[in-house]
Amino acid sequence: MDNGSFNMDVLQVEGLKVSPESSVPAFILLLLIYVFIMVSNIGLVVLICMERSLHLPMYLLFCNMSINDVFGASAILPRILSDVFTPIPDRYIHYYECVIQAFCAHFHASAAHTVLMIMAFDRYVAICNPLRYAVIMTNRVVVLLSVSAWAVVLVMVVILIGLSVRLSRCRRVILHPFCDNPSLFKLSCESVLINNVYGLGFTVVLQGSSLGSVAFTYLRIAMVCLSSKNRAVNSKALQTCATHLAVYTIMFASGCINIVLHRFPDLSDQRKLAAILFHVVSPALNAVIYGLQIKAVRERFFMRFTRKNICMTEAK
Repeated sequence: MDNGSFNMDVLQVEGLKVSPESSVPAFILLLLIYVFIMVSNIGLVVLICMERSLHLPMYLLFCNMSINDVFGASAILPRILSDVFTPIPDRYIHYYECVIQAFCAHFHASAAHTVLMIMAFDRYVAICNPLRYAVIMTNRVVVLLSVSAWAVVLVMVVILIGLSVRLSRCRRVILHPFCDNPSLFKLSCESVLINNVYGLGFTVVLQGSSLGSVAFTYLRIAMVCLSSKNRAVNSKALQTCATHLAVYTIMFASGCINIVLHRFPDLSDQRKLAAILFHVVSPALNAVIYGLQIKAVRERFFMRFTRKNICMTEAK
């Protein structure tokens, strides 16, 4: 696209700086990761939906996480894959597409926090108040909590992106692998004080509330386990909690690294890598961690897999 046909509604995405000799390995690696994310997460959702014995609050919340991971990966990775073989000067994206991608990226990241907060509450009730678990965590409550988790994030992210869309634009280059909110408001030459204040408040409220709620619930769970003399129950509880904490730690650490690196322009390559890892590592690991570590899910998966193989063998 030449300068004469270039307009402010068409942006240039810097993307990943991949050398010609490493473009093929990078493409294959990202493609394999994307396929794995889609297959593992969709497979987990299908398994939970098909198995009536898994229609329990904890597993329904797993579906929320898997759906969010599929959504986030699909919003980011296909565009990055399409840009791998495209020279940097020829990587273009329409402004409205950039806005949609930024919305999807922040919606995925924020929903991951709210969903994990609900999952922490579920584990808290199950371990600290097991006799009332069935009364407290009814299907209605699970649906209400899930809808609330998505609705709160939707409102907050719409405001976040809306504050950037209102700004006029004097630049055309997105200095990031994909579009996000900082990339959008950095296109403007106007004052972005409101954007920075709201963005900082958004981050502090979301991550602070998620970290606080997860820390509180697991401290309570640890106290209950320490005071209990039932080793079998404690072992099962700690295994389930360790799985949840591993997912939360990976997501929280990668998100914080990405936020911090945004404040250091000299570390742009590291920031790009951290941004991609946030939308790749957690979605790739979540289904594996929950699918293989949770005994009920693992048993149902192997039961269906072996049953299918037996049927195929008998048919021959």
